[in-house]
Amino acid sequence: MTYIIAEPCIDIKDRSCVDVCPVDCIHEADRILVIDPAECIDCGACEPECPVEAIFPEDALPDKWEPVVKINYAFPDGMGTDNTLTDAYATEHNVQNQPLE
Repeated sequence: MTYIIAEPCIDIKDRSCVDVCPVDCIHEADRILVIDPAECIDCGACEPECPVEAIFPEDALPDKWEPVVKINYAFPDGMGTDNTLTDAYATEHNVQNQPLE
């Protein structure tokens, strides 16, 4: 199992999770941070650090955000794929997250 970064991260990318990840498995795409499932050691250090509560164990991800799983799992295919999938998801779901203040 791995952790998944979900919709609340789109256009926010706080990066607090990146700072605590012991294996550097969190990567920055254009609009979202993603967790490389091949690198994630399932330690959970990132989850409590996220100020927008966007990080979940894959088996606890709310059903409404199930489509973001493929964004995280696409990391090995390159950031271009992550960016394309994120843009399509954000358009389809009318994502309008406001930046943190």
